[in-house]
This record gives sequence, C-alpha cells and structure tokens, in this order.
Amino acid sequence: MRIQLESARGIGRKIGLNGDKGYGVAVFLALIIVSAITIGYYAYYQFNAKPEGYSTIHLLDAQKQAVEYPEVLVANQNSTFNVYVSVENHMGEASQYQVLMKITDNLSTFPVNVPANEFFEVNLGNDESWEKQVTVSQNQVGSYSVVFELWRLGDSGTYEFTHNFCVLKIQVIRDI
Repeated sequence: MRIQLESARGIGRKIGLNGDKGYGVAVFLALIIVSAITIGYYAYYQFNAKPEGYSTIHLLDAQKQAVEYPEVLVANQNSTFNVYVSVENHMGEASQYQVLMKITDNLSTFPVNVPANEFFEVNLGNDESWEKQVTVSQNQVGSYSVVFELWRLGDSGTYEFTHNFCVLKIQVIRDI
C-alpha cells in the first residue's frame, strides 16, 4: 500500500503537484465523478421513466375514417348524420367514462356550458377501447359546433372533465 502511495506522490511531483495542490485536484476530480454519476442517474430515470397514464377520444366518419365529416346540412332534408366516437383507456387501471355530446352555436370554453343532447357511459379496463356509432341531428338553420367531451369518474365519486374533446363544425342551411 505504501509503495502505491509513494508511486502516486511521485507522479504528482512530476506534473507539478505537491502538498495542498494535490488535495485540491483530488477534491476537484471527486466532484467531477460525483457530478457525472448524479447526472447519469437522473438522465437514466428521465428517459426510462414510466409514462403517465392518459385517456383519449376521437371521431371517425360513417366509413370509419377521418376523412369525410359532414360540414353542410339542409334543414328538414339531410339534417341527420352518423359519426363513430371512440374512447381509449391507457390510465394503467380500469376506469369509468362518460361521453357527453353537446350542440352549441356559441363555442367559447371547455367544457361547454350547455346541457348534453346525449350521453354514454362506459367501463374500460386498462388498454381497452370502446366505439359507438352516434346519430347527430340538427334542423335549425345556423352555424353549430357538435362537441364530444370525455369525462372520467374520479376518486371523489363524481365525473371529472379529462380536457379531452372533439369538435365537429356544421352549417345548417335552408332548402335550396
């Protein structure tokens, strides 16, 4: 052990380190090593962290594609259309959801502050999805937003808005 210590001192003297300088360099190198280990630890957990759970909602047209959504309806003639609404649960646990369909002519905030035209309740296990064909009808002339809001049953026993929603803009016109 004494031979190794003398060898290290000899190397220190050759590069111009002795006494207090040697201790300062040793402390500096120790700080660099500790910093590298700490940064490596946090980087590992940052990039390998388990993702936070989420829920999602989306709409598909009558052909189950995200292509041909209705935009213009004619009052009392073709004022009804179908869309598919889908909900996915990736929360890491089973969850109970409510989908609220609302039609409004004044879209300003979410959740939309109008009564639901329809609502659907569904229980989904983790990584499960649900899909339902929904019929939407609007006969009054004007511009509207058809909103599908996703709500999840919280720990308090009440539904909480998930901040997930879909909006479909439609225009209802008179018979041409």
